[in-house]
Amino acid sequence: MAVPKRRMSRSNTRHRRAKWKAKAPVLTTCPQCREPKLPHTACPTCGTYRRRQVIEPSA
Repeated sequence: MAVPKRRMSRSNTRHRRAKWKAKAPVLTTCPQCREPKLPHTACPTCGTYRRRQVIEPSA
């Protein structure tokens, strides 16, 4: 197993950890009901995917 030869400096550690930011999920609009939804998933509001009814709407 590899072992670091030297301790990593604080600035290098913080620089690496600065890229751990969480980003907001990308949303698209449903072509049927115009509600925001995740891409490549069935719309939770109307239950369609690629203009076909695939699940029962949730409410």
